[in-house]
Amino acid sequence: MFNVTKDMIISDILAKDTMAAECFFQMGMFCVGCPASAGESVEQACAVHGIDADELVNRLNEFFSRTA
Repeated sequence: MFNVTKDMIISDILAKDTMAAECFFQMGMFCVGCPASAGESVEQACAVHGIDADELVNRLNEFFSRTA
């Protein structure tokens, strides 16, 4: 199973499965296509957008557990 952590780069997560973008969208983060996502960690992006990084990581890991 692919395990997401807060220090992972967003584009690396999306490279594993582009459908994971839905998890970002559900949290109100529509920046997955933004050039910053190529070098920004989940934790950094969440801090900028005022989103709970732990909640997003949990959603992403739940998504990847279903697609494994």
